[in-house]
Amino acid sequence: MSDTSTQFTRRPAPVSKPAVLTVAGSDSGGGAGIQADLKTIEAHGGFGASAVTAVTAQHTRGVESTHVLPAREVGAQFDAVAADLDVRAAKTGMLATAENVRTVADRAATADFPVVVDPVMVAASGDRLLDPDAEDAYEGLLAEAALVTPNAEEARVLTGIAVEDADSAAAAGEALVEMGADAALLTGGHVSGETVRDTLVTPDRTRTVDHPRVETDATHGSGCALSAAIAARLALGDDLPAAVEAGVEFVARAVRYNLDVGEGPGAVHHTVGLRNRAAREPAAEAVSEVVGRLVEADVSAVVPEVGTNVVGATPYAESVGETAAVEGRITRTLSGVRPTRGVRFGASSHVARFLLAAREFDPELRFAANCRFDADVEAALDALGWPVAEYDRDAEPDAVKEREGSTMQWGARRAFEAAAGTPVAVVDRGEVGKEAMTKLVASDPATLADRVVGLAEAVAGE
Repeated sequence: MSDTSTQFTRRPAPVSKPAVLTVAGSDSGGGAGIQADLKTIEAHGGFGASAVTAVTAQHTRGVESTHVLPAREVGAQFDAVAADLDVRAAKTGMLATAENVRTVADRAATADFPVVVDPVMVAASGDRLLDPDAEDAYEGLLAEAALVTPNAEEARVLTGIAVEDADSAAAAGEALVEMGADAALLTGGHVSGETVRDTLVTPDRTRTVDHPRVETDATHGSGCALSAAIAARLALGDDLPAAVEAGVEFVARAVRYNLDVGEGPGAVHHTVGLRNRAAREPAAEAVSEVVGRLVEADVSAVVPEVGTNVVGATPYAESVGETAAVEGRITRTLSGVRPTRGVRFGASSHVARFLLAAREFDPELRFAANCRFDADVEAALDALGWPVAEYDRDAEPDAVKEREGSTMQWGARRAFEAAAGTPVAVVDRGEVGKEAMTKLVASDPATLADRVVGLAEAVAGE
């Protein structure tokens, strides 16, 4: 029997979030449209509300059918949300018909919040999502937009300019601003090249945001996610350039770590940033556990003169600030090895940069440590039979040497490109003023600890 004397009514603790309204079509496959927008808004800390314009029978391979809602119902949804919720920003996606475009434009004209217009015309699969008559109606909606985010094909339809390079992207953006938009972001995913360049045009200047292209077809929902992320950031109080930069960074990560769903190319990972942030504490704890193992086992035999560092990356790490490491190093003492300080994010530079570069070849790699390298270590590596790769600093281009922190990325690329698979160890034989080093990598902390301890025992002849 429960003790009712301890029961009580709990006090509510409501949370306040800015509302972000998405006016778009439903994607039954969950990768784009309303579904993508709501996931993205929530991941950015907003409260997602919606006005559904159309229902699509859709999956990762294409669109099977579309049912467009009457414009009066679209308007009614918009009005209901705006009348009740504290909407701080809105975005549009698939509007389907000229009547829907005009309905949304009318409401955007009187809204007291910014509207991001994603002029969805064609799905990533090639299926058309906009009535041809609606293209002309977009001019009225653009005139009310705080930002319009077309890809190259959409920009061509809206402006007549073929976007093929930086100059034509800027010209198309300027044309959209002349049509009435406060700003235009020309997305570069559909323009060929190793680097994706997104071009933000405002009345006073043109900015570009560059990032490496990810070789994947799993971009379903990327445009929806970008416009939703920017709208969410605006709702949270970012200015436009900051919101755009954050949105671009978000989508770049979401595309790289895409979701393998369905029989088609898959979809972008809308909650990747949220999941990555949630993994920070476990990553730091894992590094601490590895350090504890190394101290307990006394791995003095493989600690180099500069000390050993242990680095752990979050699952979707893209920067040094998303790697946890020993602040300082693990150093040899008279009684064994000890870390000089605790674990914190961004504490490592060299080993962290090496690990991030290695993850370009094997994203499952999340942990790394540097050990010494000499004839004894080389013999131990041979005896252990681990796959070993190496790079030669003599082949390092001067341009790389001149860029601070670039050697580790260059070295990792050289080693992994030459390896048949993922190596356990990467050898750097050093040069004048640079100590020779062995980098050990692993996908989990226990394996990394086992490898460092195993190497130390092999060197010590145990």
